[in-house]
Amino acid sequence: MIDHEAERKEILRHYRKLLRHAKPFLKDNDAKIIKKAFNTSLEAHKDMRRKSGEPYILHPLAVAQIAVEEIGLGTTSIVAALLHDVVEDTDLEIADIERDFGPRVARIIEGLTKISGVFEYGTSQQAENFRKMLLTLSDDVRVILIKLADRLHNMRTLGSMARDKQLKIASETMYLYAPLAHRLGLYAIKSELEDLHLKYTDTETYKFISNKIRQTKAARNKFIADFIGPVEEELRRQGFTDFEVKGRPKSIYSILKKMKKQNVTFEEIYDLFAIRIILNVPYEQEKPVCWRVYSIVTDFYQPNPDRLRDWISTPKANGYEALHTTVMSKTGQWVEVQIRTKRMDDIAERGYAAHWKYKTGSTGPSESGLDNWINKVRDMLDVNNTNAIEFLDEFRTNLFVEEVFVFTPKGELIILPDRATALDFAFEIHTHIGYQSLGAKVNQKLVPLSYRLHNGDQVEILTSQKQKPTGEWLKFVTTSKARSKIKEFLREERKGKAEEGKQQVVERLELLSIEPSAANLNRLAAYFNASSLQDFYYRVAVNLIDLKEIKEYIFNPQSEKYRPASLLEGSSFDKEVEKIRGVNSQLLVIGGGTDKIDYELANCCNPIPGDDVFGFQTVDHGITIHRTTCPKAVELMSNYGHRIVKAKWTGQQELSFLAGIAIKGTDRVGLVNDVTKIISNSLKVNMRSITIDSHDGVFEGRLMVFVNDTAQLEKLIQKMMKVNGVLSVDRFDS
Repeated sequence: MIDHEAERKEILRHYRKLLRHAKPFLKDNDAKIIKKAFNTSLEAHKDMRRKSGEPYILHPLAVAQIAVEEIGLGTTSIVAALLHDVVEDTDLEIADIERDFGPRVARIIEGLTKISGVFEYGTSQQAENFRKMLLTLSDDVRVILIKLADRLHNMRTLGSMARDKQLKIASETMYLYAPLAHRLGLYAIKSELEDLHLKYTDTETYKFISNKIRQTKAARNKFIADFIGPVEEELRRQGFTDFEVKGRPKSIYSILKKMKKQNVTFEEIYDLFAIRIILNVPYEQEKPVCWRVYSIVTDFYQPNPDRLRDWISTPKANGYEALHTTVMSKTGQWVEVQIRTKRMDDIAERGYAAHWKYKTGSTGPSESGLDNWINKVRDMLDVNNTNAIEFLDEFRTNLFVEEVFVFTPKGELIILPDRATALDFAFEIHTHIGYQSLGAKVNQKLVPLSYRLHNGDQVEILTSQKQKPTGEWLKFVTTSKARSKIKEFLREERKGKAEEGKQQVVERLELLSIEPSAANLNRLAAYFNASSLQDFYYRVAVNLIDLKEIKEYIFNPQSEKYRPASLLEGSSFDKEVEKIRGVNSQLLVIGGGTDKIDYELANCCNPIPGDDVFGFQTVDHGITIHRTTCPKAVELMSNYGHRIVKAKWTGQQELSFLAGIAIKGTDRVGLVNDVTKIISNSLKVNMRSITIDSHDGVFEGRLMVFVNDTAQLEKLIQKMMKVNGVLSVDRFDS
C-alpha cells in the first residue's frame, strides 16, 4: 500500500534541500522560476514511478541537487535539470518549455533529449544520442554537466535495474561519461562513476578492495597524523594561518588499475592515499607560496626526483593545477603530497563550473587549456561527417588528458595529446602544412613524420608542394584534427577518382550499345561485388576492375553466363542480420540443451562456468559469450547495447573450459614438478600448455588448463599458492 502523504513529505524535503543549497546565488526572480519548474515537472511526472518504486519526481530533484551541490551550477541549470526528462517521457514539447522558461533552458533540454526513431543497421542508437548531445557541447557546456549529474544519479540507483540494463548502463558510463567527467575536471564524479562501474561489472573485486580500505582505515589515519604533524607545526611557525591538511584514500577503481598495471597485491601498493595541503591565498601569491610549502615538506622528507609534477606552471588540459611530489616517510613508505590553493582545489573537485567562477577579469587566469579544448571540440564537430560510432571513437581519443609539451622553431608552446607524432604537430600548426608535410626536424635532427614527440622537443616541419596525404598517414596520427583532415582529403580524392571511373564506364557501355541507366549501372556494381556504385567507379579508375571485363552477356538474359538478379542482390549479411534480430533478448542459458541458438565462447576473455557473463549478438558467428570484466566489454555494451543478451550458466554440465593461470615465485629445483603434480594428480585437471621463464633466481610461468568452473579454478589457485617458493598465482585473460 502506497502512503501518499509520506511520499508528499519526502518530495518536499528534497525540494527544500535543493533551495537551501541554491540560496546563496539566487537573484530577484530565481526562486519563483525554480518553483515553477518544480511544479511543471511534478505535474508532468505525477503518475510515473522509477524501477525502485519511488515517485519519478525524486530523480529530477536528485539531478538538480547534484548539479548545485557537487558541480556548482546555477539557476538555469537547476531549471533544466528539473525538466530534463519531461520532453522525452511526457506530452510536453520543446516549444512549451521555450514559452514558459525561455530559449536557453529549451536548448539545454533539447540537447538532453534522446533522438527517437529507427536507426539503420550498423549505426547505434546510443552513438547517435551521444553525438547529438556532444554537438550541443560547443553551444552550452551545461548540457554535458547536467547529463553527467543525471548519469551519476542513475548509477547510484542502478541496483533496482535488470542485470542486462545494469551492464549496458555501467559500460556506457565507463566508455564515455567517466572520461568526459575527467576531461571537464570533475575528479570526484569521475572517480565515483568508475567505482560504481566496477561495483556492477566485477562485484567481487569491488567488495574485496572496499573491505581492505575499511580494514586499514585506523592504521592509515594514525600514519597520516604522524606524517603531517611536523609539517603542520612548521607551516604555523612560518606564519601560515589559513590552510587545511587532509589525507584521502585513492578510489577503488584506481587501486585496482594500479594492482593490474604493476601486477602487485593490495598490500604492495605504496601510494594507497594522497596527502593534500590546501592553502587559502590571493591569486597573485599562489605560485611562490606553493613552492615555499614544497620546500617545507622536503625539509622533513626526502623527495623522489622522478615524481615531481608541476601543474602550476603548465596546468593540465582540464584546468587542473597543483604541485605533486612523492616523498619517503620515516616508516619507509612512499607518500604522494599534493600542494594546491583553495581556488585550485575548487577547480580540481568541481571542474568546469568552478573554473568559470574564477574567470572574472584580472583576479584569475583567463584563457585556459579547458577553453582551448572546448574550441578544439567545436572544430572537430564542424568537420566531422563520419558515422556516429567512428565519431565517438575519435572523440574518446581526445578525452584522455595525458599530454606532451613541444615547441615551434620560434619557441611557441604547443600542447598535444600524449603519443602525438610530428605529423599531428604539422596539422596543429595549419591544415595545408599538414597536407604538404614531407618530414620534420626535431631538435635539429631529421626524423620521419611518424616520429613520436617527447616533452620539450622543438619541431620544424619540412614541406613540399608535390606532397599529398595517403591512407598510411592514418596509422600514426593521434589527434582528431589530423585524422579528420586526412580522411576529408582522401574522401574528396576518392570522389574525384570515382567521377573519372564513372566516365570510363559510361564510355564502355556506349561502345557496347548498352544504355547507362541506373538499373544497368547497379547491376554492374552487384556483378563485381562492389559495396556501392561509388566504390565500383573508384575500383575501375584505379584499375582494380578491368574495363574489358564489362561485356554484353552481363546484361543479356539469353546468354548462358547471365546471372539472375536474385543471385546478385540480398547479401548473406542482410539475412544474418534478420536472423539475429529474431533472437529474443530473454535470458540465454549456456551449457545444457542450448543447441538451438548458435553461441561460442570469446577468445579475448575465456569465460568459464561461474564467471559473470553476457551474450553479444555478432553478425557472422551467432552469439559470443564474454565475461563482464572482458577488456572489450565496455566498448561492445556502449556502442551496441541493443545486441546484448542476458546470459548465465546452467549448473548441470561437466564440460571443460580453457583458463589461463600466471604464476610467479623464487626458482628452485623441482618446483615445476610440484606445480604440475597438483594440476594433474590432486585435482584431475588437464593442462594444454605451460611456459616457464626463469631469470636471476625468479621464475614466471603461464599455464593454460581445462577446468569445469570458477570453483575448481579457485581451488587450483589456492593449492598452488601453498607450494614452497610460489609468491603469486593469478588468472589471466588470453
